[in-house]
Amino acid sequence: QVQLVESGGGLVQPGGSLRLSCAASGLFSDYYAIGWFRQVPGKEREGVSCISNYDGRTYYEDSVKGRFTISRDNAKNTVYLQMNSLKPEDTAIYYCAADFTLITAQPMCVSIPDYWGQGTQVTVSS
Repeated sequence: QVQLVESGGGLVQPGGSLRLSCAASGLFSDYYAIGWFRQVPGKEREGVSCISNYDGRTYYEDSVKGRFTISRDNAKNTVYLQMNSLKPEDTAIYYCAADFTLITAQPMCVSIPDYWGQGTQVTVSS
């Protein structure tokens, strides 16, 4: 059973940084994509950044390019999202997600992956 457990959310001031972690278990194939989505009340969930374990490529949503960095540690089955220069509009629940059919980064990030974590709240406010 695939399980994704997020951690690292919290309250941060504008301009600050946070690092989210997603510990994955039960992965049944080496070919998958994994990444981060976010959702605010009243809006659809959007793909923020994804990485492919198949080809190593990454995808970033336009509003986070240059500020967020996705990385992975395959030895720990953990994916990270380093978020710098945070803005109030980055406030959302951040979800880790994975898919074993959409195994490249952009297609997964613009679709609805099969596996989801429980989410972690990120609040950017002074």
